[in-house]
Amino acid sequence: MGQSSVNFTCGGLSFSAAGEDETWIATQLDKILGAADSLSRVVPKAPAGQKDTGNGSEAFTGTLASHIKAKNGETSQVQRFLATADWLRLRGVDKLNTAVVSKALSDNQQKRLGNPADCLNQNVGKGYCEKSGSDFYITPEGLKTLGHE
Repeated sequence: MGQSSVNFTCGGLSFSAAGEDETWIATQLDKILGAADSLSRVVPKAPAGQKDTGNGSEAFTGTLASHIKAKNGETSQVQRFLATADWLRLRGVDKLNTAVVSKALSDNQQKRLGNPADCLNQNVGKGYCEKSGSDFYITPEGLKTLGHE
C-alpha cells in the first residue's frame, strides 16, 4: 500500500494529512469539512492580496529586497516606502506606521528613507495611502499601482 496525502485550503482554514490508510485520511477530511461552517467563524479569513500558492500554504514568504525591486522601489524613496508597507501588509502586519516601515527596511538591510513621514504624506497625496489615527493603510488605488488586482 502506498502513501496517501491530502492538502485542503479554504480562506484561512487549511488541513493537511498523510499516511498509508486512505480511509482514515478521508474520515479526517470529512470531519474538517463537516465542521467548516463553525470553524469559518473562528478562523480568520486569508489577508487581502494573498493568493493560494497551490501547495496548501498561503503565507507570503518573499524577501523585502525582491519585493522592493518587483514594485519599482529601488530608485524612489516614496515608492520604496509604499512597497515596504505592502510587503509588511502581505506578511500580516495590520498596524502600519512610519516607524514599522523604517524598522523593516533597517532589519532587512535595505536603504533607509530620508524622511519616512514625508514619504507617507506623498503617498497620501497621490491617493495610495490613507491615514487612520497614528497608523495608515494602503488604499485600493495604492494596491492597484503596486500591481495587485
